[in-house]
Amino acid sequence: MHELHWGLPVILYLFLGGLGAGAGAVSASVLLRSGGGDRPGSGFDIARWGALIAPFPVIVGTGMIVFELGSFQAGNWFRFVNLFKVINLSPMSIGTWLLSLFILVSLAYAYTFFMKDPRPGDARHSLRKMLAWAMVPLGVGVALYTGILLGALPARPFWNSPILALLFLVSALSTGVAAILLARAIFREATHHQEVARSTYLMTSSDLLLIAFEIAVVFLFIMYAHLTIGNTEAAVAVILGGRLTSLFWLGFVALGLAIPAAIELKYVIPTLLYQKQYVMPRSIEIAVCTLVLIGGFMLRYIVVVAGQITGPVGI
Repeated sequence: MHELHWGLPVILYLFLGGLGAGAGAVSASVLLRSGGGDRPGSGFDIARWGALIAPFPVIVGTGMIVFELGSFQAGNWFRFVNLFKVINLSPMSIGTWLLSLFILVSLAYAYTFFMKDPRPGDARHSLRKMLAWAMVPLGVGVALYTGILLGALPARPFWNSPILALLFLVSALSTGVAAILLARAIFREATHHQEVARSTYLMTSSDLLLIAFEIAVVFLFIMYAHLTIGNTEAAVAVILGGRLTSLFWLGFVALGLAIPAAIELKYVIPTLLYQKQYVMPRSIEIAVCTLVLIGGFMLRYIVVVAGQITGPVGI
């Protein structure tokens, strides 16, 4: 029985960091694809929700990882500042600066939408567009980093996979889309406006593709783990026939991937194949987005715990 040194704070950091980064990258991408925010419509509204969501999960998650590293123990109140004193190519150094830059830029990006009536061509339009160009690579970088942080530990072969960063990136984008759609579904007025339906359809279709890609990447991650040496095969056994099997198949695969994908397919196919207007009930949309977020959390939980209970190997 191996002691779990990294617990819920680290898991929440990986989840919240990925969610915020994904929401920021998706928001900026939608804004830039809609003419850099030059055109009004629901695309601008989606970008606004993503911008308002993006910084806060990352801030909370970063606070949790700082707390977990012991910076708030007696006599070590400002120990985390040491991370800024050295600039090198280590994952911790790169991650520290990347997270800090993302938080600053995402707060400024959210500020451009935080006004009474944000719209294309308003007083903050130029700043918003400039920051959007920075948000895409920063969001992708932070989402990748959450996987690189674990993958940089060679003594933990289950984590030491080049596929882990890609898996966390795809999951981050999926949870980012889900967070945007969830916030939009909860706070928007009940309407079946054609423009709103079209943008929701495009976002839901994107999430469906991300889920499909995530399933493929999970398969590659498991196969890579099975083919490598060390304790990795034991980690695979943990997922496919051990302590985490139920969480993997029910909490992650079923609740987080299969069920949301099946529901989204039900509503996407009529529009995709028969050009019918896309209409998903608000309650269903909220439920699907919630399941995707649960799946994103379960993925991080399973990966973090599985990498520890299988034990390290010699370098």
